[in-house]
Amino acid sequence: MNSKDTYLSYLGDRIRFYREKKGYSQLELALEAKMSKNYLGELELGKRNPSILTLKKLADALEIDISYLLPF
Repeated sequence: MNSKDTYLSYLGDRIRFYREKKGYSQLELALEAKMSKNYLGELELGKRNPSILTLKKLADALEIDISYLLPF
């Protein structure tokens, strides 16, 4: 696994952790963050590389600081 895959996997794990902590299903978070459930699922699996604006939407929907999602 290269460093890009490692970062994306970590990011996906962090999104899933905070989603579950908030008690949201994937569909609930996707609706709150105004994105598709499929895209959110791919993010959580580390298959997509989101923009900073996408991360901001997720952080806002989860009511956390964006830095909590980042691996550094």
